[in-house]
Amino acid sequence: MGESWRTRVRASATGPFGHIEYPLRHTLDFPGDPGVCGPGSVSWSVISDVAAFVGGIRALLIQSSHPEVVAGVADHSRYRVDPLGRLSRTSAYVTATTFGAGPEVERAVEAVRQVHGRVEGESHRGRPYSAAAPDLSAWVHNVLTDSFLAAHRAFGAAALTSTDADRFVREQARIGRMLGAEPVPEEAASLSRWVADHPDLAPSPGMRSAVDFLADPPFDRVQRVGYRLLYLGAVSIVPGRIRDLLGIRLRRGSRPAGAVGVRLLRSVLGFSPTWNLALIRTGSPIPEGVFRQPLPVDVPPGWQLPG
Repeated sequence: MGESWRTRVRASATGPFGHIEYPLRHTLDFPGDPGVCGPGSVSWSVISDVAAFVGGIRALLIQSSHPEVVAGVADHSRYRVDPLGRLSRTSAYVTATTFGAGPEVERAVEAVRQVHGRVEGESHRGRPYSAAAPDLSAWVHNVLTDSFLAAHRAFGAAALTSTDADRFVREQARIGRMLGAEPVPEEAASLSRWVADHPDLAPSPGMRSAVDFLADPPFDRVQRVGYRLLYLGAVSIVPGRIRDLLGIRLRRGSRPAGAVGVRLLRSVLGFSPTWNLALIRTGSPIPEGVFRQPLPVDVPPGWQLPG
């Protein structure tokens, strides 16, 4: 694979997430701060892996099966006119809360809480909704956590033990509670059951629109090829009951297609450079051979932890 081709693929894969300022551009102002998860966490390795892209798609699909949640998106979000902006903001939130120093996590959570406080209305089935409500916050947060975990189990670079899976869920639960989400399961099995068996799910006009959009987003030709592979992988790990509700057909070969897409992107991107930056901030050892992208911010010459 030529370097020019790698550069093109790298730009296509990361471009959709670069429509706002990088959220951790000042993270080295907090030397030694481990944030919520920290350098020994499962979250740092799981969310820095390319399989997290598949998890993000799965999460958006499953989240749209809740009529009140998807009504809030349809009524208050500009995702149809600014889809890459919304994608960038969601990615920035996950980046900041997982890898950020304490003050960066708090700022990211507070920013989302302020936005959620303005998202209110009524769904097509006549139920009022508020994005700030603990149960709706829990649906969004828990589905995202479950999706990152499901994607990593299916496509991740390294297998997770059941102990590590539970650790990941507990780490992410801390972030969910900061956001005001409740309930927030703390074990992987109970989290997966909570999502798959959730009683409030039903078809809705917003769901159909969201699913159609996710099946064919406005990407360029190169991005569409890679995205399609990741999308098929995401569909393959959606629980059957929810996949039927969403009206998505599981195509033969979807999971192998997803695995091909993840392996290809991992060979080009390696692991997220944000993980690298967070390790530098905390003075932690840098694993060899896993980072292939430049750091997202410049590290001052001679920068080191104080003391």
